[in-house]
Amino acid sequence: MAAAIRKKEIKKLPVQPYEGLREFLRSGDLVFCSGSYLFSGLIQKFTGSVWSHVGIVHRDENLGRVFILESETGIGVRLVPLSKYLRDYHGRRRPYRGQIVVGRMAPELSPEQARTAVSYGMDLLTRPYDNWEIVRIALRILFRVSRRTRDRKFICSELVDECFRAAGLRFARPDNYISPDDIWRNGTVAVQGRIL
Repeated sequence: MAAAIRKKEIKKLPVQPYEGLREFLRSGDLVFCSGSYLFSGLIQKFTGSVWSHVGIVHRDENLGRVFILESETGIGVRLVPLSKYLRDYHGRRRPYRGQIVVGRMAPELSPEQARTAVSYGMDLLTRPYDNWEIVRIALRILFRVSRRTRDRKFICSELVDECFRAAGLRFARPDNYISPDDIWRNGTVAVQGRIL
C-alpha cells in the first residue's frame, strides 16, 4: 500500500532516469503527479493531498512508445506520450512543473485486465474534462451529499476509476468522489519510482 506522503518526502525519492525506468513501465501502471500549478494547488487543497493528477500508462509495443491515458484540464480525455511530460509539457518546451511518481497495482494487472482498462479509456478519448467537478466535490464534502448522477465528463481520477472498474478492479473510495489520493492510498498500489 502506498502510504500518505508529503511533498518533502516525494522530493526525497531518488529521481530515476526515464530511459532506465521506461523499459520497466507496463500498461496499467499509474502515474501520479504533484503539480506546482494554480489548479494543482486547488486540487491538493480540496483533497488534503499532495497529488493533483493521476493517469494510466499505456505501452504500445508496435509503436515503441509509452503513453499516458488521462483527463486533462481544458482538454479532456487524451493519450499523450509520457516523454512530453519530461521535455515539452503543454508545448512550453519545459518539463512538467512538479513531481511524477509511478505506481503499480499489487498484485499486478494481468495483460487482459490492462488491455481492458486501456481499451475502455480509448473509447472515451475526446470526452471533455469536468471543469466544475472540483467545486462540486468540495460542496459534496462540505454538505456530506453523495453524487446522484453521472455525466459524460471526467476528472482524471474518475477516468482512472472507471477504466479499472471496466477491468474488474475497484478502488476503495468515498461515496461522493474519488481523488488521485484515494487511488494512491488504495491498498494495492506499490511505488515503482520517481521520474521527475
